[in-house]
Parts: sequence; structure tokens; C-alpha cells
Amino acid sequence: MCRHTISRRELLGAGLGAAAGLIAGPSLLSALTPGATPVAKSVNDLDVALKAARWIRRSRIETKNGVTWPADPLKPDSVGYDLYNGMPGVILLHLELFDATGDRSWLDDARLGANELTAQLPALQSAEASGLYDGLAGAAFVLEETHRATGEGRYRDAARRAIEMIHQLAKKTASGAEWSGPSATNDVISGSAGIGLFLLWADQTVGDPPSRALALAAGRHLVEVGVPQKAGTKWALASGVTTLYPNFSHGTAGVGFFLAKLFEATSDTSMYAATLSAARYLEAVAATDGGKFKVFHHEPGGEELYYLSWCHGPAGTARLFAQLAQIARRDKWNGLVEQCAGAAIAAGVPETQSAGYWNNISQCCGNAGVGEFFISLQRTMPNAAYADMVQRVSANTLARATADGDGLKWIQAENRVSPQAVVAQTGFMQGAAGVGTYFLHADALAKGRQPSIRWPDAPSTGQCATPAGQATLDMSHLAGGKRPVC
Repeated sequence: MCRHTISRRELLGAGLGAAAGLIAGPSLLSALTPGATPVAKSVNDLDVALKAARWIRRSRIETKNGVTWPADPLKPDSVGYDLYNGMPGVILLHLELFDATGDRSWLDDARLGANELTAQLPALQSAEASGLYDGLAGAAFVLEETHRATGEGRYRDAARRAIEMIHQLAKKTASGAEWSGPSATNDVISGSAGIGLFLLWADQTVGDPPSRALALAAGRHLVEVGVPQKAGTKWALASGVTTLYPNFSHGTAGVGFFLAKLFEATSDTSMYAATLSAARYLEAVAATDGGKFKVFHHEPGGEELYYLSWCHGPAGTARLFAQLAQIARRDKWNGLVEQCAGAAIAAGVPETQSAGYWNNISQCCGNAGVGEFFISLQRTMPNAAYADMVQRVSANTLARATADGDGLKWIQAENRVSPQAVVAQTGFMQGAAGVGTYFLHADALAKGRQPSIRWPDAPSTGQCATPAGQATLDMSHLAGGKRPVC
């Protein structure tokens, strides 16, 4: 996704997940990472988020429509409009900063960014990019959140246009629907699972029943293309891709999570059966030594490689089990969430680096993704060990920051297979916007406050998403298999 290094899509398509010879060990990583300018340990979480945003703000580029931010401030042409590593993630950070501080300058910047993002919707449509993290679904999510923060109808109108584009790009299959172009995949990042999650979110948030129907069609297609194995089901990234990634971002855990959310929204029991089948497969292949749960990075060739954060690690895979706990009300699933947490703790993150946890502090692969996981755990099943993990992640991430003027940046290696490519980035899944958001969420946890934005791929919490200012709806009746009224 980052414009100056090999992209995530290129890595997956080329099968470079198997390039074990390119894995950097801790000693190499230390040599590659520039020494960070010391940052005062007394800086609180909100201050860290503000400093991250100030560093991003200095890279702001004015356009004829509004403003944008490059992924790499040293390369102004690295502007992207994907939620993974582009400017939409910066808009979300600004919206949450406004909610946390009341400082309207952050809302003003978010508004200008949303203006530019709106102007880019036709280009995303032309590129057939419908995905949650790399296309129209992510853009529509950000535009609707801007509407919720500002109350300005033009942003909801833009979000609705993006939703219409997603519907137009969908194509019928024998069993349901999928998308074309770069979104012709099954996964959460680019494909049907992530787009479907957004469509469910759109139905709940904007009020769009046709989106729920299209999400169900996508779910039926995914059920059709699942591969039976080990008394369960697994999913490839896409047709013809022989390297399979079983965890959340590109594989079975993410697809199963979408199907669980789909059952919650529609009560279609075939979706529930499919998500249970996904869980059975993951249970069958997981490493569970000492009651810890983690699933290998890829097959074939990566069965001994274990990532630990959101994309391919227990921090992401646990979302499937957390969602199952919501809809099935079985202690087993919460137990597996706890075992996923145990795997991360036992691995010694964030202090200990390994082949699957390298010099990366971001939401996708590193510290921020682990930290968000433990924040969610501390909210739903408080535990002293989880609170300690949040503190450790915060301390370690701050220690790895580099002071730059009145801001903070993080110099990291985005990709495991190219550890020499270190850069300070601005985006959400690989950069300061995501790190700043993590610190905002840590601050909210400490103050007993809920974050203002809930992502389409977040597990349910027992309440439906509703427009700002409206009452939430109890979903406790889902144990009986009924469709939520939202």
C-alpha cells in the first residue's frame, strides 16, 4: 500500500510470504533503525496523539478541492486515497482528535480532507477499487464519519455516491455476488469480506437495506468458494492464488468474521454454519501449546512463521472468536479470545522482536495493532495482565518515537521481507495516524470514555451502530437467532 516500497498486494501475489531468507533478526533491525531522539516519558497518551497529528499536519498539501497528506512526507507524490496507508486514515485521526479535545482546527482539517476525498471518488470507481482498506468502501466510511462529526449533509451525500458506486461495480456470480478489478478477492483488505462488512455498517449507520442484501449475496458467494479441510472450511485470498493466509486480513479468520456479522444482521443460518466451519478449521491448525492460540502465517512454506499483530496474528484472529461470543453466547469463544491474548503475551511483545514481529509499530503488523487488541480486551473482560499490556505497548511505542519539531514520528520497516526499507509514514495502518489513534484510544480507556468512531470490521459489543445523537439499540435478543431491529 505504501507508494515507495513493494506493496502488500505485490508481496501476496508474488508469494513473498515464504521468503524466509529475507527475515530480519533483532540485531539487524537495530542496525537499520535510526536512533530516536529521546522523548520525555512523562508525556501522556493524549499529548502523544497530538504530537503525531502535528507531525502529519506539516506535510499537508493544499489542492483545488481541499487538502491531502502524502504517505511519506519526503515524497509529496506518495499521496494515496486508500484507507490502508493513504489520506483517509488521517481524516479519521483528525475526527477523533476533535472529539477528544474540542479543538475545531482538527475538524476543519478533516473537513478539507473529506472535500478532497470526495473529488477522488470517480477515480476510485474507474480503478474498480471497491475495498474497505483500498477503495470506495473505506472512502465512504470516512465520508460518513465526517458527516456524523460535522452534521453537513454533503458528506453523507458523498458517502451515498460511493455506496452506489460499490453496488455498480458488483457482479453476479452463480451463488451471489463479488467485485471486479483489484477487489476480485475474498479478503477483508480488498475484497468481498471487507466490502461486505462495510455494506452491513452502511445499512446500520446510513439506513440502506439494499446494501444488506448485497452483503448477503457476497456472503453466499464466499460460502460457495470456501475449501473444505480438516472438518472445517478455509478460504484463499482469491481464485488462482495458491498461497493461503489463514488469519484476519487475507484469509479464513476475516472471511469467517464477516459471515458471523452477516448472520447477526440477517439471521441466515447458512452464514452461521459457515462461520462455525471457519472456526473449526482454525482450531484444527492452531498452535495451542500451554493454552495459547496462534495460527501460522501462510501455507505452503510458512507453517512455522507466526505473526502477532492484527493482519496475520492473534490480535486479528481473535475478532472472529469475539464475534462468535456475541452471537452464540458460549464461554468457549471468549476462552479462545483469552488464549489469543495469551499467545501475544507469551511471545514477549512488544519488547521482543522475532521473525513475525519486527521493527514495526503500526496498526497492521506491530505495536498499535497489539495495543488496540488489549484495549478492547480491557473494555470487555478487564484483567490486570491486559491493562499491563496496554501500558507496555504505550511505553515501548513512545520510546521508539523520534521527535521532529513539535511533533513525533515513527521510523519503521513496513514489510517483513524488506527490513532495510525504513521510513516515517503518515497513514493509518502503516504510520502516525494509526499510532496516534492508538494513543487516543488508550487515553479514552484511562478516562472511561468511548472512542467516537467504530470501524466496520470491529466485533459487535451488544449494541447496533446508530447515527450520532440517537439512542443505541439492545441486541441481547440475538441469542435467540433473531435479526437485530437496526
